[in-house]
Amino acid sequence: MKQDKETSQSPPNVFATTPEGLENECISLAYNLVAERLRNGTATSAETVHFLKLGSSKERIEKESMRKDIALKDAKREALESAKHIEELYNNAIQMMRVYGGYGDE
Repeated sequence: MKQDKETSQSPPNVFATTPEGLENECISLAYNLVAERLRNGTATSAETVHFLKLGSSKERIEKESMRKDIALKDAKREALESAKHIEELYNNAIQMMRVYGGYGDE
C-alpha cells in the first residue's frame, strides 16, 4: 500500500518535446532542487540571495514595469496596424471616387 502512495505522488515521466518545453522543465527542476535545499538548510548563499532578490519590492516594481512596457508596445503595434488598414481603406475609397468620376481606370 505504501508503494502505491509513493508512485501516485511522483511526477509522471512525460518528457518535453520542444526546446521551450525542455527549458521550462529544467527551470522547474532547478527551482524544486533549490527549494528543497532552502528547506533543509543546505542552500548556497548565491541561491539564497537569488530568491531574496526575487522577493524584494524593487524586483516586483521592475516586473510590473516590464509588463506595462510590453502592453504599451503591443498597443503601439496594434495602432500602427490599424493606421495602415485605415490608410488602405482611404486609398481604395479615393480610387473608387476617381473611377466613379471618370478620372481613373477600373
